[in-house]
Amino acid sequence: MPIRPFLSGRTFESETINEMGVAFERVCAAMGLRDIHDMATELVAEKIIQLVDRGVAGAEALSSTAVRELTDLD
Repeated sequence: MPIRPFLSGRTFESETINEMGVAFERVCAAMGLRDIHDMATELVAEKIIQLVDRGVAGAEALSSTAVRELTDLD
């Protein structure tokens, strides 16, 4: 599943988009998400975009941080 449909015209460096895409795929797979129109899938994309805006870089850091923040119930 590509993350580009969720970028809403925002611009990022191509390498950053690639890292975001890899992280998006990893998080969706880890959470069993397969439908791009699922609200949960949209939340994953929004979280990854927020993380990039906060300065998190790299697919591994993006995916692990996204999973942790999306599943932390505290």
